[in-house]
Amino acid sequence: MAVDLHTHSRFSDGSDGPTEIARAAARAGLTAFALTDHDTLEGIGEAAEAAERFGVGFVPGIELSVEWRTGPMHLLAYGIRPRSGPLQDRLEALRRGRDGRNHAIVSTLNDMGIPIEYEEVAADSGEGATGRPHIAQVLLRMGVVDSVAEAFDLYLARGRPAYHERVRLSAGEATELVHASGGLAVVAHPHTVADNAADFSETFELLADLGVDGLECHYAEYPHELRTTLEGKAHQLGLIATGGSDYHGTYKPSLAVGTGRGDLAVPDAAFDALLSALPDSS
Repeated sequence: MAVDLHTHSRFSDGSDGPTEIARAAARAGLTAFALTDHDTLEGIGEAAEAAERFGVGFVPGIELSVEWRTGPMHLLAYGIRPRSGPLQDRLEALRRGRDGRNHAIVSTLNDMGIPIEYEEVAADSGEGATGRPHIAQVLLRMGVVDSVAEAFDLYLARGRPAYHERVRLSAGEATELVHASGGLAVVAHPHTVADNAADFSETFELLADLGVDGLECHYAEYPHELRTTLEGKAHQLGLIATGGSDYHGTYKPSLAVGTGRGDLAVPDAAFDALLSALPDSS
C-alpha cells in the first residue's frame, strides 16, 4: 500500500477538484492522501468529505513559498485546517502578495507586446488562487507558446523576462507559524534548496535546527537512488521522510496521483509518522 502527500487542486494551480483527487487516490489503491494547495485551505473541506466517502485516509495540508538563504523554498505544512490560527490568519496577506505579483506579470507581458488580459487569467483559475500556471495556460491558448512548460521557460520562470518576486515569509517564521497552528513543516522537493551533496547536507542540518519536521524524500521527479539517500538523511536528522506526486492534473500531465511517473510508492509509514507527530490529528 502507498500514500500521496503532495497534490494540488483547482483551488490553487491544479486542474482537478478535490473530489476528483480523492477519487483518483481511491482508484490507485492508496491508503491516504493530502491536499496541499498553494497558500490556500479552501479545498480542504471538500477533500476531507470526499476522502471519507471513498474510504481513503486524509491529512489536510498547504504548500507555502518561503524565503531561504539561497532564495525561494517551498514548505509543506500538514495538519493545518481552515479555521482561525496564526498561520491561517496570515494567508490573506500572502494571497494579496500573490495577486499583486500576477498583475505585475501580466503588465510586463503587455509591455512585451503580448496582449494577455488579467480577466482571462482570473477566469481560468475559477474560484481558486490565481498563479503563474494559469497565466501559462492562457498564453498557450493564445498561441504565444506551444506548451505550459515553454511559457515558463520563455517568460515566467525565475530569471525570465516576465518573472516577478512576491511577498514570502521567511523559512523560520513560516515554521514557527505552522507549529503555532498545530501543524508540521516539511521541506518540499528538497533539490531546490541546494546545489550539491555538501550543500544538501549542510542545508538539511540547518533546517532541522530551524525546527522543520520532515523532508519530502519520495518525490516523483527523483530517481529511486536519490529517494533512498534522502530518506536515510531524514532519519539521521530525526526528521519524517514524506513524499508525493506533486500532482497538478493537466498542468503536469506526466504525473499521476499516487504513482507519479509510474514508479512512485510513498510508504504508509510516512502518513503514519505524520499522524503520530501531529498534536491534533482529529
